[in-house]
Amino acid sequence: MAKTVTGFSKWSKAQKIEWLAQNFFSDPQAAQAALTAWHRPEEEQKIIDSFTENAISNYTLPFSVAPNFRINGKDYAVPMVIEESSVVAAASSAARFWLDRGGFHAEVLGTVKLGQIHFRWGGCSERLRALFPRLESHLKSSCDDLTANMRRRGGGILGVELLNFTHLEPHYYQLRVSFETCDSMGANFINSVLERMGDQLEYFLESEPELTDAERDVEVIMCILSNFTPNCLVRAWVECPVSELEDLAQSAGLPGHAAVDRFCTAVRIAEIDPYRAVTHNKGIFNGIDAVVIATGNDFRAVEACGHAYACRSGQYRSLSRAEVKDGQFRFELEVPLAVGTVGGLTALHPLAKQALEMLGNPSATELMTIIAAVGLAQNFAAVRSLVTTGIQDGHMRMHLNNILLHLGATEAESEAARSHFQGQTVSYSGVRAFLERLRAVPV
Repeated sequence: MAKTVTGFSKWSKAQKIEWLAQNFFSDPQAAQAALTAWHRPEEEQKIIDSFTENAISNYTLPFSVAPNFRINGKDYAVPMVIEESSVVAAASSAARFWLDRGGFHAEVLGTVKLGQIHFRWGGCSERLRALFPRLESHLKSSCDDLTANMRRRGGGILGVELLNFTHLEPHYYQLRVSFETCDSMGANFINSVLERMGDQLEYFLESEPELTDAERDVEVIMCILSNFTPNCLVRAWVECPVSELEDLAQSAGLPGHAAVDRFCTAVRIAEIDPYRAVTHNKGIFNGIDAVVIATGNDFRAVEACGHAYACRSGQYRSLSRAEVKDGQFRFELEVPLAVGTVGGLTALHPLAKQALEMLGNPSATELMTIIAAVGLAQNFAAVRSLVTTGIQDGHMRMHLNNILLHLGATEAESEAARSHFQGQTVSYSGVRAFLERLRAVPV
């Protein structure tokens, strides 16, 4: 029997759930109960449902907090939304470690965002280049009504660049437009301006009296922002004398200087080897994504941009660097972060608003420094574990709670398991065997 449908988006939520339950689940009643169990109060649910098409339920992730982050001398409790059990614990541990060593430092290196107008034009490239100063002026002025509010806040169109790609694709040119969007992420603003510019590009060339009929023929292919924003950049770092890192690896029995040397080598390996770099940077984004999601920003755009930036040398490399110079240890991260604190989900999602209030309602640039510091903290914690006790020790200990839930352990059984596995290797089979033995003992 066909399981296709027409007009699904126009159905009520109850109708959608019923149809899905009847056609795609072995137990329709249980499916309906599960899909209707995660609704918020009515007015709040209406807002959440409006974020996307065909919403039928809410997918819940933990909203956690990592305390003790001192960034540029200011203390934060950082909201993090992530399901991986060890991430928040690792970030919190690194925050506490650096709290007594000067905390985290961060600076925004740039806030420029980019958009592109892709077009085909069969005329002489030199003639187009000669016309460009007048074209740029016309494109900017044609968008004055769209940019007025942004200009009042100190933003707007920064510049337009003409790029010639005809050596790669016949007749293909691009206008790369740079923007300042202040505290807004600015996607809708940028795309609106670009589409207006695309229309005006056609108008300008078609109306230019110096051009032949053939040269007036222009085809705008598409107008869209770019999520690669290498000049919307933030740097975060921690530093202290090596002598203050004697306790870096006590649990592994390593003296501080040996642990620091191993740490720096591990980070250097992620600069050399793309196979290691991908996992290394994934750990950074464990921290970054969690804060980006919590504050209602676009983690997919942030990740795509970050990974592209990691390839800027022609090879995928680590986003962080570590060194010891003149007895001073320094660990830093440089990452592009295009985020906002006004508009979009930041103004609509109830918990995104709470997350931003928890952070003191930061500007977009301050949020960039917070997110970068959390990414660096996550990276520090991960590399520290890797070069000392190993990653599985802490990870599986945090994962123990998930295993116990999966195996249906009672609170008493869970407490007994946590006590039993202190100082021991945690594995799914080991926890299951322990519970089986525990349950076999007569009460």
